[in-house]
Amino acid sequence: MAETPLPTEITLHKQSKCLSLSYGDKNYRLPAEYLRVHSPSAEVRGHGPGQEVLQTHKENVGLEKIEPVGHYALKLFFDDGHDSGLFTWDYLYELAIHQDSLWQDYLNRLQKAGYQRQN
Repeated sequence: MAETPLPTEITLHKQSKCLSLSYGDKNYRLPAEYLRVHSPSAEVRGHGPGQEVLQTHKENVGLEKIEPVGHYALKLFFDDGHDSGLFTWDYLYELAIHQDSLWQDYLNRLQKAGYQRQN
């Protein structure tokens, strides 16, 4: 199995509410809302399969700060007070390379739940 690449550059954009990750010549902009609704925390994922909690009302969430955790993860501090998920390098890379499909899946789940995004 190939090793997950580490980001060569990480930039927090508070104004545009996103996190930029660079992997060599590949650049990804991950919106705070996308990161928040895909947080690896128990609040979002539950404590086991089938216990996931659909996150709503996160359209305007921002990122306050980011902190490295050892050599394996980032802790993201969202302006809605959420800060309990550790985003490992593996997970951040998965979120980056699968952003389009994961985002569409989230939008589909919102629609199925009858939630209208506000923006």
